[in-house]
Amino acid sequence: MIGQKGRVLIAAPVHEVLIEGLIAGGYTCDVHEHITQSTAHTLVGDYVGIITSTRLQLDSILLDLAINLKWIGRMGSGMEVIDVSYATRKGVECYSSPEGNCNAVGEHAVGMLLDLNRRITISNGEMKHGLWLRNENRGIELEGKNIGIIGFGHTGRAFAKKLQGFDMTIYAYDKYMVADTPSYVINATTIEEIFSVCDIISFHVPLQEDTVEYFNWEFILNMKKRFTLINTSRGQVVNTIDLLRGIKEGRISGACLDVFEQEPISAMNEEVKNAMAELMIMNNVITTPHIAGYTFEALYKMSYVLLIKITS
Repeated sequence: MIGQKGRVLIAAPVHEVLIEGLIAGGYTCDVHEHITQSTAHTLVGDYVGIITSTRLQLDSILLDLAINLKWIGRMGSGMEVIDVSYATRKGVECYSSPEGNCNAVGEHAVGMLLDLNRRITISNGEMKHGLWLRNENRGIELEGKNIGIIGFGHTGRAFAKKLQGFDMTIYAYDKYMVADTPSYVINATTIEEIFSVCDIISFHVPLQEDTVEYFNWEFILNMKKRFTLINTSRGQVVNTIDLLRGIKEGRISGACLDVFEQEPISAMNEEVKNAMAELMIMNNVITTPHIAGYTFEALYKMSYVLLIKITS
């Protein structure tokens, strides 16, 4: 029997709290975590709601086929997989859940930065091979450094909150900055302020037209200091070729990368794949496979956030 409010396509891994809550709210849930785009085209006409992550492209073609669709819930923050403007014109509500994984992303960014500066992964690997290299692994402290957070939404704010205890000077730049900047954060009114003072740059921006390759050779040249890059936002924000060049020329001291211009590695074109191959063997580059927001707690919180937004 179909629930009174209709059927929902669950096309992403979710916590059971979301499924149970939707069922209690009158929906029937069909779970297809590994659904393909072509299969989705044949099924979407039956659904009033879709829960998605990055597997499906909810473009105009799919949305036109979804004749009964009333809402879309995105597990996570990035809405680039959804043609939001087209969906809105069709009367489809679009929800995201950045509140659910922002803490996880903030923790991960801090962890990567500490790992890089204190050479934890490197020295751990050396120890496993019987090497005791103290002088070679002298680290760099965060205290006294200037960090520039570009993008000050949920994840940027979560990251800044976790940096308070390190006695750093925290700058935030966001072209859409709201008024309630925390007292421990300096609101940079222009990107030039970030360029002039920061030792570390961390990106927390959505992927949209004006953020594609935001970090490029021009950005690197504008930086007044040698600096460290952190990217836990979207891979296409950073030009991989320019990043590699910046490290090779000594303009960039290191990089912490959780997201990549093309994902996974097997999907990269040859130019990007070759650049990544060089980056990943460098001791001053830390990489993880897009897992910054990928925690058990975040799965629950994102699911719960979506449930509240959908059923309110």
